Formats: sequence, structure tokens, C-alpha cells
Amino acid sequence: MPASTYRLQISAEFTLFDAARIVPYLHRLGADWLYLSPLLESESGSSHGYDVVDHSRVDAARGGPEGLAELSRAAHERGMGVVVDIVPNHVGVATPNANRWWWDVLAHGRRSPYADYFDIDWEFGGGRLRLPVLGDGPDELDVLRVDGDELVYYEHRFPIAEGTGGGTPREVHDRQHYELMSWRRADHDLNYRRFFAVNTLAAVRVEDPRVFDDTHREIGRWIAEGLVDGLRVDHPDGLRAPGDYLRRLAELAQGRPIWVEKIIEGDERMPPQWPIAGTTGYDALAGIDRVLVDPAGEHPLTQIVDEAAGSPRRWAELVPERKRAVARGILNSEIRRVARELGEVAGDVEDALVEIAAALPVYRSYLPFGREHLDEAVAAAQAAAPQLEADLAAVGAALADPGNRAALRFQQTSGMIMAKGVEDNAFYRYPRLTSLTEVGGDPSLFAIDAAAFHAAQRDRAARLPESMTTLTTHDTKRSEDTRARITALAEAPERWRRFLTEVGGLIGTGDRVLENLIWQAIVGAWPASRERLEAYALKAAREAGESTDWIDGDPAFEERLTRLVTVAVEEPLVHELLERLVDELTAAGYSNGLAAKLLQLLAPGTPDVYQGTERWDRSLVDPDNRRPVDFAAASELLDRLDGGWRPPVDESGAVKTLVVSRALRLRRDRPELFTAYHPVTARGAQAEHLIGFDRGGAIALATRLPLGLAAAGGWGDTVVDLGERSLRDELTGREAQGAARVAELFADYPVALLVET
Repeated sequence: MPASTYRLQISAEFTLFDAARIVPYLHRLGADWLYLSPLLESESGSSHGYDVVDHSRVDAARGGPEGLAELSRAAHERGMGVVVDIVPNHVGVATPNANRWWWDVLAHGRRSPYADYFDIDWEFGGGRLRLPVLGDGPDELDVLRVDGDELVYYEHRFPIAEGTGGGTPREVHDRQHYELMSWRRADHDLNYRRFFAVNTLAAVRVEDPRVFDDTHREIGRWIAEGLVDGLRVDHPDGLRAPGDYLRRLAELAQGRPIWVEKIIEGDERMPPQWPIAGTTGYDALAGIDRVLVDPAGEHPLTQIVDEAAGSPRRWAELVPERKRAVARGILNSEIRRVARELGEVAGDVEDALVEIAAALPVYRSYLPFGREHLDEAVAAAQAAAPQLEADLAAVGAALADPGNRAALRFQQTSGMIMAKGVEDNAFYRYPRLTSLTEVGGDPSLFAIDAAAFHAAQRDRAARLPESMTTLTTHDTKRSEDTRARITALAEAPERWRRFLTEVGGLIGTGDRVLENLIWQAIVGAWPASRERLEAYALKAAREAGESTDWIDGDPAFEERLTRLVTVAVEEPLVHELLERLVDELTAAGYSNGLAAKLLQLLAPGTPDVYQGTERWDRSLVDPDNRRPVDFAAASELLDRLDGGWRPPVDESGAVKTLVVSRALRLRRDRPELFTAYHPVTARGAQAEHLIGFDRGGAIALATRLPLGLAAAGGWGDTVVDLGERSLRDELTGREAQGAARVAELFADYPVALLVET
């Protein structure tokens, strides 16, 4: 098992060979294992690799099999392991002839040997596979042309089945095993399962042993040849039978650890029989962020949003509302398919399904495990829609049957609705404190105290000691240091109100709720280029879907939005207001960022460091968080630190590299220091500003609520009892013992990493 992992985004711009070249730096940093994004051949130009088109080989653009062998060799020579992200749920079909399975299905229809590889409802399509690629016009099929044995629509090319040529392109089209239709029909009339609402990602039936074998043969080679030491499973909630899949994968992995990208809601538990090491760590992120939030900011920040919205905006009401909208909108094709499989079990099947999906408090159940969540959803749906009480009871009973086809499909579907309705929509409509609207988090839970934090860590140590912990991933809405600065707003809500009033009087869009979210992003990520901020603002506005959206956007509103970003960056008066606020929050952001990182790296679990976050990283949502990392500069900083330099807390981020390197090295080199978990508390007037714990010899101490601490005049006589052990701060070299004054421990940095000498 790894002591830690370091996540690298492998792409054509940063290949496996490039990764191999930085292995010496990562080893010096203290990282134990490398954790790689998907490697199988994906769509040409894909920056993320989740659109696999060929499972038989490592993507040549990412370095190919030679690159994987080189990286594996470089890692193993230094005692480091390799974890690779795999994608069992779907494949890329944006370019049909790049995916030979998809191309064969288009050419041969249900007679294709690969027809059952995909999750297609042939009957609903009248025996044809519906492809939503046409534009809006009534005569789009007239644009088709025949080019040899292919049917061509602009840049899209499709096979012509043998013996079906001749006549007009429209006539040829009508003889094919596929039907080209308007992209607008995808949300309601599609007959193949997608990844969420992405038409170019077609789901595969990995529950079929043939599909499993053909999609995992190359992965099995990595394991058999010792190239890869662990696996990370993308989106297991999309699978028909995740438990069965994971058991087969565990056999393939031959004892290597497996982590799953599973979002845990509240007190939810994963099925205990899954043969996994744990999750990818979003549940840890949520607790670390919230213990650094000032609970006193909840009411005033809530008021700001409510006033901007014109009425109270409550998370408990927003979530089912947005999930309903998704279930009736972009994911209605999936709901309709569940309804078709249910048949005539009730009067209004589709409405009942929508209401149950909207009320489900978790991403999905794993029947019979998790049945209580389904029962809770049915009861909540009956309270919300009493006119459907009988229909809901009948549909709920069918969905609770583990052997019912519709129940299996509903479990695959409910997670999509949660993700699209909450993560990709409601999060953008609830900007009370946007550091809390993060994957795996519940924004209605504003803050937790130290006692709740410690209880969660003890639970993790007992139940999920090998589960990953994380603060930033390729999927987070904002990176850890962006969130750290935003979190400081909870300590200065009236200052935030004043800023919004000042800039709102100079520039606005007409959507004050969205402006709150955008300004928080600008403040958190600052300094940032106009291009980066504009891309974020447009994506956020379209995801929110109130003033514009992805399908039928409002060009006038989007022009006002981009103007707001331009003014923030370039107009002197607004720029000055922004800079002044950022200056007031910068020190608190540094403090929160270092605190979060130290807590994550020392807490129970397997800490993962996302690429580049060993220095300040103020990224926003993807693709911003996949920008290239300057590893040469990072290596130079580490060299200086190892030479004895004690860096200041400044914009260079060197102090964060100090914290990360010293913590990672301890995790790797001195595991005996991480065998327990005991809270460490302070005494004195400012005791509440300390959060700390002892892992059995390695002690993390960090500052909470730094603005409040500064306003109180600092630590004063606050002390922390360290016992009679002789301790040394790995960050400063300072010795400590007994009742130590916190002001002295934190004389240089707002955190301390103490180790028994």
C-alpha cells in the first residue's frame, strides 16, 4: 500500500516519458506512488483520456507502451509504485471510425458481434441506433453526401452497410442501421446510454464477461508484467453491478489495491463487501474545508444571497428542484428508458421515477445494500407529490427488487441525475460560500467544530485507513488554495457585502446571485488572466442555467458577463477595489491553505497530492485545473529548501512546498509515527483557533479562523500541552516540550509539524 500518491495528468503535452523525467523530483518531494490519469488510446486531442476508443493499447500520443515501461521502471527503481485510472463505464464515439466496435455496430446493426457491447434499446429506435448529430433545420438530411462507402454530414462520417448504397443520400440514410437525428432530441429520444449527458461518450455493458475481458485485457497485461501496482476506477456508480465488477477486477489485479471514485453523501456507507482500499477522497476534503470555516459567517452570507435572489434560497429545496429539472430535461432519455423497463406497474410511471430520483439522498443504492435510502426517497416523494402516492408506492416496490431490470437501470441512472442536478447545476446557484460547493460536500453544512472533525478522522482511521484523502483533483470545482482564500470570507461577511455593493454600482449583469459566485472565483483565483476568468464565468453561467445556458444561451447576457470580467481585470477603479480586498484576505488564504494541506497529509488515509499543489494552486474548474505545471521551478524550490533555506510565507509558494515535502517524507520514511489518532487541544483565550492531532509520534498543529485570531491580537497566552516528549518542528527546527506557547510554535508559520526526536 502507498504511503501517499501524486496525481499526474498524462497527455500529448505531458507524456509518460515526461513523467518519467520528473520521477527523481517527485521522489525527493516525498511522494510514494505515482497516480496517473487514463492511459488507453482516446479520442485524438483528448486532454483527459476519459474518452477511450481502443482498449488494446496505451495511447501513442501519451507515450505508448514504451512510455509506460519507462515510467514504471523509473518509479520502481526508486521504490515508488504506479496507480492508473481506468474507465469501465463508457467509450468515446465522437469520431465513429476511431472506435472499431462502434463503427462495426453502425455498419451491421444488431448483427454486429459488438452490438451487445453497448447499452442500446434497439426496439425504442425501431431497430436503429439513434445518433444526435444533426442541426436544427428541417432539411438537415439534404446536407448529407455519399463518399465511397461512407455517408458524410459536414465533418461527421458514417459507414454505409453493404448492399444499401444507391439513390439519394437521404435514401441511403434511410436504409442504414442508424438514424441521424437532431441533437436536440438526445435528451428525450436517445436509445443508447451515455455518460451523463455527453452524447459522444457511449456506455458499455462491462457486466457482460466478454466486454469485461475485451476492455481489461491490456490492463491485465500491465498487472501481469508488473508495470502497474494499483488501479483507480472512474465512475463505478454508472455500472449495472459495481460489486460484481469490482470482484472481477480484484481477481485481475491479483491483490493490488483498488480505489473507486465514489461520492459519499453524509453518513452514507459503501457496501462493506467491495474488495477495495477505499475512495478517491472527496469525503475527506469536505471535512477539512469545513473545520476551517467560521460558523459566524453563515447567517450574513446567507442573507446576501437571499437578498440578491429576492427570496430565501434554501439548499434542501434547491436540490430536488434541480434534480427534477435534469430528470425531465437533459437526462429524460434515461428516465424514459427506466419507465419502459418498468412497464405498466403504475399509472404515471415517468413522473413517479422523476420524484423518487429527485428525493434520493445518495447517488445510488446497491441493492439490497442501501435499500433504506430508496425507502426514504419514496416517502419524501409521496410527501412532495401526494397526488402520486399510489404510483410512487408501486414504482418504489419495483425499484426495491434487486432482480428487477428496471431497478438495476434506475440504480445506474440516479447517480447521473445527482451529479448533473447538484454538482453541475445547483452548486452554481448557491454561492453563499463557494468553497463549500465542492464535489462530495453538502453546502448546507456550513462549518464543523474541532470535535466533529476529530470524530470523523477517528471513524476514517477505523473504517477506511487506506482510503485516499484529497484536496484537489481534475474534477474539483476550485483548487484547494482558491477555496482557502474564499473560506476567509466567512470571517469577513460584512466586508464581502461592502465589496459586492461597491463593484455592483460600477459593473453588473442583472444576475446578482451569479455575480456573487463569479466575484468569489475572481477573488479566490487572483491574480488570473482575463482569458482564464472569462472561460470560468461563461461555464459557470451556463451550468447555473438561470440567465443563459448551454443549449439556448443568451448572447446579450454573456456579453455583459464577459464585460464584467474585463472590467475587473482592466478598469482601474474596479481593479483597485478587487486588489484591496485580495490584499486583506491574502494572509488568511495562506494560513487556510497551509492548514488544510498539513491536516490532509497527516490525517488517517492515503493522502493524494494533485500535480502542482505542492505550491500555491489557484485553479478553477476544468480545464483550468489541467494547466501545465512548471516542475523545473518546483524542483529548484525544493533544492533551496533542502539546502537549509527557511522560506517566508509569500506568493512563491515555497512554504507550501516545505510543508508538503516534510509531511510526505515522514509518511513514507517513518510509518511508525502514524499508528494512532489523538486530538490535540489548546488552553487559553484563543484555544478555539488551534486544530491539531497526534498520529502516534507525528503531530499536526494548524491555525483556524486566522482573521479572527488577528483581530483578537494573536495567540496571547494560549498553550498546547505536548507532554514530556522531546519534539522537533520539521518545518523550522524549533524544539518543543510540555506546555508550549502556541505563539512561539507559530512564530514563523501558521502551522507546525512536530516529531518525536
